Amino acid sequence: MQLLAYILVYPFLWFISILPFRLLYAVSDGLYMLLYHILGYRKKVVTSNLNLVFPDKSEKEIKTIRKKFYKHLCDMFLEMAKTMSISETSLKKRFKLKNPEEFKRLEALNKSILLMYGHYASWEWSLELQNHVSYKGFGVYKKLANKHFDKLVRDIRSKFKTTLISTKESIGIINHNETKGIKSIIAFLSDQSPKPKKDVYWSDFMGINVPCFTGAERLAKKLDFTIAYLKVTKVKRGFYEAEIMPLAETPNDYKDYQLTDMFLREVEKQIHAAPEYYFWTHKRWKHKKALN
Repeated sequence: MQLLAYILVYPFLWFISILPFRLLYAVSDGLYMLLYHILGYRKKVVTSNLNLVFPDKSEKEIKTIRKKFYKHLCDMFLEMAKTMSISETSLKKRFKLKNPEEFKRLEALNKSILLMYGHYASWEWSLELQNHVSYKGFGVYKKLANKHFDKLVRDIRSKFKTTLISTKESIGIINHNETKGIKSIIAFLSDQSPKPKKDVYWSDFMGINVPCFTGAERLAKKLDFTIAYLKVTKVKRGFYEAEIMPLAETPNDYKDYQLTDMFLREVEKQIHAAPEYYFWTHKRWKHKKALN
């Protein structure tokens, strides 16, 4: 069944990927009409999330943000497909790093770099960052259930010299590289919602007490990695800018969970500035509990 699903879906993804951007976004407009106005894809989840974190906004304001979000969501879905065939030249034009000199400065510290970022704007096209570093790039991700699609995603990333490593294999690979003296830059999407186990860390995110992943911080402290935040903003349709914002060059100088909280504050700033570009279909607050 996995292979059948791949065979049926792959031609559609490839067709989308070879469309000129003008037609790609025309398809996105049609997809928006389908998902938002006809199917109402996860509209209840999105509305609930927005009402939860923006209790002071009116129904009209929430609706405006929701519509803008769905338009961005459709763009992002198709931009992901476009990655299959996009050229390096085109990607450089559409995803620009504002301060490449910061990467050079951090590399000069001769320590691996742990890059934290959230589900905001475009995380998929951040693979372009590999063009600005000499370190080997790794992206930590959750392995897809369908092994054929999983291989496709890995192959797309490797085309741009970035290697995807699953959460289960990440620690082993990272430790191996450090033992061999191989410096790397490791990207973590760190704003997901972990299961609320007994020892999980809870923190305030957008005014709601939620469980938080702390793996990036713990890894940085264990191996003395430089830790930074990748701030991605959407300039206009199909164009993004990124900025490297160092959080700590000596992570063990910080208290436990302080770096995780610093990361969350940066994500919050972006959400407040332009909430339509956050990934509201994700059930980030499903394990919320009341703040004391």
